[in-house]
Amino acid sequence: MKSPKKVYLENLNKTFITTGNDKVVAVNNINLKIKPGEFATMLGPSGCGKTTTLRMIAGFEMPTQGKVYIGEENVATKTPDKRDTAMVFQNYALFPHMNVFNNIAYGLKIQKRPKSEIKERVQRILKMMKMEDFSERVPGQMSGGQQQRVSLARALVMEPGVLLFDEPLSNLDAKLRIHMRDEIRKIQQNVGITSIYVTHDQEEAMAMSDKVIIMNAGVIEQEGTPQEIYQRPVNEFVANFIGRANIIDGEIEGISGKDAIVNIHGISYRTKAYKNFQTGQKIRAVIRPEGVIVGKQDFIVKVEKSVFMGQNQEYGVDFFGANLEISENNPTGKTIYRAGEQMGIGFEERALHIL
Repeated sequence: MKSPKKVYLENLNKTFITTGNDKVVAVNNINLKIKPGEFATMLGPSGCGKTTTLRMIAGFEMPTQGKVYIGEENVATKTPDKRDTAMVFQNYALFPHMNVFNNIAYGLKIQKRPKSEIKERVQRILKMMKMEDFSERVPGQMSGGQQQRVSLARALVMEPGVLLFDEPLSNLDAKLRIHMRDEIRKIQQNVGITSIYVTHDQEEAMAMSDKVIIMNAGVIEQEGTPQEIYQRPVNEFVANFIGRANIIDGEIEGISGKDAIVNIHGISYRTKAYKNFQTGQKIRAVIRPEGVIVGKQDFIVKVEKSVFMGQNQEYGVDFFGANLEISENNPTGKTIYRAGEQMGIGFEERALHIL
């Protein structure tokens, strides 16, 4: 395999003109750097611009303005075949009349590679994918997961500098999706290839990525590691889009070093301040359901929902007129509160993040 390449998007913009001659800005002046060998996932709701961005990197869409660097080269005006990329598609895009070997070899044949080289590279990829026994099968004789593996092998055999994924697992059932996401991540790490992955599945993004890029309405809301995105969202959109979030009101009671003292309905909590706050400033904070401590007596709340989920007990409680979600891990042997009962709760200080 060749050395992985960096990807750098500079002031990238894409505007579509509708049939009614209206302008729709799909991607709005974004800037993004992806390191060589990094697995980056673009995540966001439908229509946020993630797929359009991926297609501009691949060359299937031309930018209205801006630059697309793959390595040191600006490829913004080049066709897909002139870019050092390969795409793994949602619908596999395999040739139904060709066997696995010929599907994987197709791109190399188009490049007019020597037969001996084609055979060696295809066999090497088949071995890597643990699919040596499938080389003579046609797509119709394989499961969805097997077909997706062939689609990935066909992309990898081209030895691209950058590998692109367009929601590749969305056609698979839940159990197979989990298996395939682990397989893709393991192969990507073994090969060390720069990968850009598009999905609307939050768990997929969290499980696979070095970097998660949250998009909304054509702009990047936040980028960072899965931990940063989950634990330190920059705004309510990100907090609500990644996992479950309780947004609560509070006030800055004081500043102590790099920490802020937050007053929430009369109870003080000390947490890390990631911005400059002023004493007396009204704030909103996010606390994840698992960051609420059941049994603490900071607040006495009424249980409105109590659901046993095996490894967790899920609660919904009335918190000063708003619904607060709680997820208590490993409820075995613990007091289980029922709907209508009173329950004491508090917040884990370091899990409280000021927006």
